[in-house]
Amino acid sequence: MNLLQTISAPVARVFLSLIFVTSGFSKISGYAGTQAYMESMGVPGALLPLVIALELLGGLAVILGWQTRIAAFLLAGFSLLSAFLFHANFGDQMQMIMFMKNIAIAGGFLMIVSLGGGAFSLDSRKGS
Repeated sequence: MNLLQTISAPVARVFLSLIFVTSGFSKISGYAGTQAYMESMGVPGALLPLVIALELLGGLAVILGWQTRIAAFLLAGFSLLSAFLFHANFGDQMQMIMFMKNIAIAGGFLMIVSLGGGAFSLDSRKGS
């Protein structure tokens, strides 16, 4: 593995996952508002604890490179689902940008699914 690959894998994991970790904490501090927003979009607010758990635990798992492929797959699916449920109003330019952001994030996670955690991951220490 060359130096660029060695350095880019952990940096990419952090860059892709940090948005989910910070978003998970934000949802905890703004729980009622997030729950109301979900319900206004037709998504049961009772799912919010699962969303928070996926964002926090999945994001941290990818950052650490632990069970990286599974966590990345789940976060890719979450990104796609979020895009279609919350950002599919293509008449609103900001929603279109948010939709495409989620699609791009899902693509990054699918790349991790394909290639694994790479260098400096807990998975690489155990030979996964």
